[in-house]
Amino acid sequence: MVAVAALVAGCSAGSSASAPNDPDAISIGFTAEPANLDFTHADGAAIPQVLLTNVYEGLVKLDATGKIVPLLARSWTVSDDQRTYDFDLRPDVRFSNGQPFGAADVKFSLDRVKSDWTISLKSKMDVVDHVEVLAPDHVRVVLQRPSNNWLFDMTTRVGAMFSPSGVADLANTAVGTGPYVFAGRKRGDSIVLRANPGYWGREPVYTTVYLKYFKDPTALNNALLSNGIDVISAVTTPDSIPQFESDDRFTVVQGTTNSEVTLAFNNAKAPLNDKTVRQALTYAIDRKAVMATVAANRGTLIGSMVPPTDPWYEDLSNVYPFDPAKARALLAGRHLSLRLRIPNLQYALSAAQVVASELTDVGVSVRIEPLDFPAVWLKQVFTDHDFDMSIIQHVEARDIVTFDSPKYYWGYDSPKVRQLITQGDTGTPADQVTAMKEVARTLNADAAADWLFLFPNLVVAKRKVTGLVTNQVNESFDLSGLGRAA
Repeated sequence: MVAVAALVAGCSAGSSASAPNDPDAISIGFTAEPANLDFTHADGAAIPQVLLTNVYEGLVKLDATGKIVPLLARSWTVSDDQRTYDFDLRPDVRFSNGQPFGAADVKFSLDRVKSDWTISLKSKMDVVDHVEVLAPDHVRVVLQRPSNNWLFDMTTRVGAMFSPSGVADLANTAVGTGPYVFAGRKRGDSIVLRANPGYWGREPVYTTVYLKYFKDPTALNNALLSNGIDVISAVTTPDSIPQFESDDRFTVVQGTTNSEVTLAFNNAKAPLNDKTVRQALTYAIDRKAVMATVAANRGTLIGSMVPPTDPWYEDLSNVYPFDPAKARALLAGRHLSLRLRIPNLQYALSAAQVVASELTDVGVSVRIEPLDFPAVWLKQVFTDHDFDMSIIQHVEARDIVTFDSPKYYWGYDSPKVRQLITQGDTGTPADQVTAMKEVARTLNADAAADWLFLFPNLVVAKRKVTGLVTNQVNESFDLSGLGRAA
């Protein structure tokens, strides 16, 4: 406990974010900075990207292939009726404030999702009936009904384990069981993590991690080229990749993600509450051109809220081919004026230019309004629903289920989709695949959104850095597997 406190005290909020001569330190560049450290009250992926798995751990996690594997739980069993989960916890695990981790903390953490969390993802715990502490290392979770989704959801931020003594100031401190501890931040610049000296698992290779934030993707690329950072966590300008591929100082990792770049429609507000209008806009947009502009053709056209790594994926990208003439016919001479409110991030700005140009060609006037991300976009678009259209990467795993809530920011309301999602969750795994495929087809037919493309996972690093994940299948940029070449 004293050792960790000393680490935190020794790293002020204004700490330098570069240590190019320290072989035990690594500096990683990101584009979206967290507004604070509390992912229980703040939506968006920037906070769990830093803290999930690295500082906060869950009972289970996803491996690089998307398989659920043990983490703080050594093993678990499921009852025949698929409602009762018994978890056997790892021994000798402590939180970074020195408190032991056990079954009582699991109950505290899961109960707290319902009582204290405010973000939309808290609904993933609604299916839990109660949590029982059977022994310090044995906890039982009883569901109200069978749920195929629940254990998978436990790999996300809602499954993070907290200490009762570590939640008083979540916006500014983070007390977890992970391989790293939060050691400080310099707003607008960086966050610093240091290796947890009391970690129960494998000791991290890098004892200090500097997470550097760049609003300008060119500045991010230049930071790696000039030795200012060691890794670009996600290249947002894929057309810059060739300069790294041709330079033997760097390794380029390319895989897939859960990041659907989505043209969101406000289904609850005229004129986007009219399916014919949404279909017209979808026909009007050349998604291949958007992907070429934003991702240098390195992404994947999908046509739904389902990436290829999900078991119910099917390619629906050709249901609405690029057809401006059909778009004009569906609009039947209507002259629409729409606000396209987007985060001020490069991928969204580039995509918006293409979308606005193509909609203008079919008689739709578009006003692009960049909003500061995450704070302003989350408040005005996501929370207040003050928009006609937006462009955003949805990075959460299996987030197609957000269409079951009319209160979610795209305001989609379909009893059929809600029923199918419930049927899929409560049935057999095979039933779930069948139901979720039908959900995707229904959303596509309704043009509930326009899924522009799936963003690739593009990571660039100095050759000395090993252990980079090929496919980004969850919210976390997992630091635990990073290594150093000999």
